Amino acid sequence: MRRHLQWSIKQLTASYSDGQLSPRRVTEEALQDALRWKTLNAFVRLTPEQAAKQAQESEQRYKQGQPTSDIDGVTIAIKDNFCTKDVHTTCASRMLQDFVPPYDATVCSRLKQAGAVVLGKTNMDQFAMGAGTVDSLYGPTKNIWSEDFDKDRWRIAGGSSGGSASAVAAGLCYAAIGSDTGGSTRNPASYCGVVGLKPTYGLVSRHGLIPLVNSMDVPGIFARSVSDCVAVLNTVAGQDQLDSTTIRKPFTRLNLPEVGQIDLSTVRIGIPKEYHCHGLSAEVLETWSKVADLLECSGASVRQVSLPNTASSIFVYSILNQCEVASNMARYDGIEYGHRASNERSTEQLYALSRAEGFNEVVKTRILTGNFLLLKKNYDHYFEKALRVRRLIAEDFAKVFDSSAQEERVDILLTPTTLTEAPLYKDFASLTNRDQCAVQDFCTQPANMAGIPAVSIPIRLSRAGLPLSLQLMSNSLNEQLLLTVARWIEAQVEFDSLEHTQEYKASL
Repeated sequence: MRRHLQWSIKQLTASYSDGQLSPRRVTEEALQDALRWKTLNAFVRLTPEQAAKQAQESEQRYKQGQPTSDIDGVTIAIKDNFCTKDVHTTCASRMLQDFVPPYDATVCSRLKQAGAVVLGKTNMDQFAMGAGTVDSLYGPTKNIWSEDFDKDRWRIAGGSSGGSASAVAAGLCYAAIGSDTGGSTRNPASYCGVVGLKPTYGLVSRHGLIPLVNSMDVPGIFARSVSDCVAVLNTVAGQDQLDSTTIRKPFTRLNLPEVGQIDLSTVRIGIPKEYHCHGLSAEVLETWSKVADLLECSGASVRQVSLPNTASSIFVYSILNQCEVASNMARYDGIEYGHRASNERSTEQLYALSRAEGFNEVVKTRILTGNFLLLKKNYDHYFEKALRVRRLIAEDFAKVFDSSAQEERVDILLTPTTLTEAPLYKDFASLTNRDQCAVQDFCTQPANMAGIPAVSIPIRLSRAGLPLSLQLMSNSLNEQLLLTVARWIEAQVEFDSLEHTQEYKASL
């Protein structure tokens, strides 16, 4: 295993500055490793020429003693639903198979301006509709922690950003960008044993992110440590004139204290009783209890809280998701861009065939369901009622974070990220897409509906040798405290995200 993969981004860039390593060498090795681990199917497209040019430019800056930022020369991967100039952006679909954007998404342009080296585009569920990265035009992504990669005995990487999570977990890059609509960053981060951050809605620009659910989509960040997540967040966050939903308040760069300086005595931790739900595995529950005890023994105040509308959240999320999908997918008609059917006997037939050929069954089902829910006779009963319950879900979070009674207020919520360890593909594939998402997104989607920040951090290995993770949530724009507590937990559990590699196991 490459020794530098054990380093943080800060250590890596320090080695660039002192000449111990070079961005060009690290990039070349990363591209070699991406090809060597092709069986994972983490990348749908590598960009070696672009990456080599970016690495060479970064190397020159370090030689001159003028690095652009804290992530100059750091290898990063981008999920295939972020527009990348002159590089195919397909959403893992036939509909956009030949789409080459003429511009960069704001997240991508800010990474490039900071000197990051973009290795390529990562795999995903088609149009980000899924929880396993198994519904892709390019085939499924496999979890690096799988006991066996043959046939259907491998573990899923989670979704819909499974390619990004798998790439970071395998050591193919130091960080990756995903999107998070109902847990699509935290879910695969949990299964792959890496850190997955969903920032506050509006903190990071959605410009250039091909939309799934506009009111919930958030660019997410994968890394192997909390501090690496912060380095990337500091680069991409902040107001964007091209996205009216970004927060206008100037972004203050996060600066986490050293672990030894973190004082938990004033931190109030809430344990939502509703997250102890049907399907929660005994090992996840045990992990949850142990970390809660660890926090309490270290001075934090830990108590049970209630989020009473949690049970309704997965139904509300499903309704709103499908309604917004029906609206967003209407733009793909085969006329302006995207797949165009060869049969052009009539405009109506061209529309129908282009969409029939360009979308998979999952996308078609959500479009049909969404349009049904938006019919005049159903609008009030489903869509409007779901919006009302969404407001109640957001108010549940507001009550625990901003309660007028000081003794009832908490700063952080501690919950499971996923209910179990990464399932086998054959077990996951036996469920419908709707049932998969209902199970996999139960703990993660409420944060999207409330627009609050959340992070998934790996804690330990299960008895089967698979990562088990927990989720932290906090109030809007409270990333500083959220990630400080996450960093403290990370330091206590000392989880090694690279323990899966055969080379590493052989060296023990």
